[in-house]
Amino acid sequence: MKRRFSWPVFWALVAVFVVIACLFFIPQFRESLGGSWLFLTPLIVFFLLGVALIAFTLRERVSGRLKKFFLLTGASAAGFFLFVLLHNAFYALGTVSGDLSILGPLVDFLDAAFFFMAIPVCPLGFLVGAIGSIVLLLKNSGSS
Repeated sequence: MKRRFSWPVFWALVAVFVVIACLFFIPQFRESLGGSWLFLTPLIVFFLLGVALIAFTLRERVSGRLKKFFLLTGASAAGFFLFVLLHNAFYALGTVSGDLSILGPLVDFLDAAFFFMAIPVCPLGFLVGAIGSIVLLLKNSGSS
């Protein structure tokens, strides 16, 4: 089956990743959207595009290294928003259950684990998957 949707979704993911990076690293960009629901919109779109890339990769039967890179890219994109939500949920639960001797350390551990997955692991996984996919695209287009 021809890859009709995987590459456009991939490039849309890369574009939304650039927007999210601008939100986090450029103060003027962040201030224009900060404090509004528009701040969450790129994160939600990033999550949905990640799920779509996984679905299209599996449906279109992409194979080989490209499949691995597409799945890594999609899982990292979808995982970022999911892990941020889980981190915030366990942080809130930790503030409520901080006095419980058994539940408190477990909630703190899960809070930190989801934070670690959301902040350094998912963006690095996305970059590895995206760069690997682009390298394979350039390699395949150069040999044709």
